[in-house]
Formats: sequence, C-alpha cells, structure tokens
Amino acid sequence: MNTDVKSRVVDVNPDNYQETVSADGIVLVDCWAASCGACRQFGPVYAKVAARHSQHKFTKLDTISESDLAASLGVVHVPTMMLYRDGILLFKQAGNFDEERLEDIVSQAEALDMEAVRADIEASKAAAGGTGG
Repeated sequence: MNTDVKSRVVDVNPDNYQETVSADGIVLVDCWAASCGACRQFGPVYAKVAARHSQHKFTKLDTISESDLAASLGVVHVPTMMLYRDGILLFKQAGNFDEERLEDIVSQAEALDMEAVRADIEASKAAAGGTGG
C-alpha cells in the first residue's frame, strides 16, 4: 500500500467516529483485528479500492483497542464492513469481501437516490409509530 493511500485511510475511535460517519458522502468502515487472518487478507483489497475512490472516506476500526465502540456498533465478527452515506448506515455485513464485491458495494451506494432512502426511513418510522424526529 502506498503512503498516500495509508494517509487517506483514517483510524476511527470513540472521539471521532460519530463525526466521521455523519459527514456528507460515502464513508466506509473496516472493522478489523490484528489477530484476524481474514482481516489481514482483506486489508490490501480495501486499500486498492480506497485508492480508486478518493472522493469517499475509508476508515478502519480496530475492534480490539476500541472494543467498547465495536460492541456499541454491534460488531461481533471480524472483518465487518460498514458503509454510511450522508450519515445513514446503508450496509453492515461481516465477511471477507473480494475486490469485485467491494467495488459493487461502493457502486450501489453511489447510485442510490438518497431522497428516496430518507423518505423510506421516515415512512418506516411513521408506520412504527415513531416521531420521525
């Protein structure tokens, strides 16, 4: 991984997580652990995709050193990939994704009509009796 990509992949922690994932645009979170073989295999794939998508934010969450944050996010298995767009969690799945699958996940997020997503969320809240606020 070249230095430029390393500097673009930001570590998240309890101090910067909410601000980071609430930002406009697409934010990916790679939940990993140093002791995880699948995580080590996925790292270079994640870096390659990050290098091709400089318009998006790529982050890493060390689930060992930040175990409380990982637990609060419901991360049970590593690696787990999470994707936010405009502060909305759109994707969360455990697994070791290959490059093609990760590119597909990013492409699908890019293609979404976020106004329709927000409308669906509000409709679901209303149907559940939520206040929508």
